Amino acid sequence: MSAVFVHLDNIDHAGHTYGAASQQYLDAIHGADAQVGQIVAAVEARPTYAAEDWLIMVTADHGHTDAGGHGGSTLQERQTFLIATGQALVPGSVRYDVKMPDVAASALVHLGIPLDPAWGLDGRPVQQPGRDDFDALRGTLATRVDETGVPAATVGFTHTPPPGWSVDNSAMGGGGVAEWRGWSFTTDEFWTQAQRHQNRECNIRARNVFAVADGDEWADKAFTGTFDSTLVSPAYPVTGGGTAVLTYTTYYRHEASQKGEVLVSYDGGSPLSVRTYTGDVSSRTETIALQVPPGATSARVRFRYTGGNNWYWVIDGVGIGRP
Repeated sequence: MSAVFVHLDNIDHAGHTYGAASQQYLDAIHGADAQVGQIVAAVEARPTYAAEDWLIMVTADHGHTDAGGHGGSTLQERQTFLIATGQALVPGSVRYDVKMPDVAASALVHLGIPLDPAWGLDGRPVQQPGRDDFDALRGTLATRVDETGVPAATVGFTHTPPPGWSVDNSAMGGGGVAEWRGWSFTTDEFWTQAQRHQNRECNIRARNVFAVADGDEWADKAFTGTFDSTLVSPAYPVTGGGTAVLTYTTYYRHEASQKGEVLVSYDGGSPLSVRTYTGDVSSRTETIALQVPPGATSARVRFRYTGGNNWYWVIDGVGIGRP
């Protein structure tokens, strides 16, 4: 297996010099498009092409501001794309579960190099699409209510959980910003534009639609009480007396008086705490071994976030399976 990396830099030069709203920037894009076309044509002209397994990926490492330059936290600077074609990919499909770290992971897998969890890679192969319960909500997402920093046409939040899930707001304070009153389901495009410069863009492992408890944003409008909301999973099948593994993706930013707690209950019994967050946790996938009580047949997970005008907690990709 072989790999080829080609860097076409004229677009970046045009963006810095003339800005993303310039004719020069558009011309540079057209030029790079033609060059990519020449490369793809050369690959497809190979006498052995029909017997070969190619993965071709085209991407940009960042966007530009209209005035020129990058390096900030605006969506225009962070937003980019991945165009990919290969035997394991569906032609013409549009994906919402892809992020830039996936480029390296996809190339390694295509080259036959197994991904070692010890490497701590943020990316996952595009050839192995992931999907969780929250992603099914994309078609139900609504536009902003109180969040004036989010463009009016951007759809990106709902309080309605997917089937089998629920949100317990019985101890939740009143008022506050409507979008973030209790656990919400949102997207990167919507959530990161709600407030810049607070590291929301570092939520790199959550994909497509994810769950957020955001006390910081909720408190940006008059409120009463405290933020106390619990996200409750469906009942997952388990084997009594055995070991099960709870996995989920998390990103937690902490401030005093705030707490994130993960609890598990078996067959409707009292929830037991299995993990507590009282300090910053970078975006990562958690794996927690569960000792299932004898005779138990199901387990339900609760994510309880308590606080006030503090920070936030992101949850995605929840599941319970065998070790």
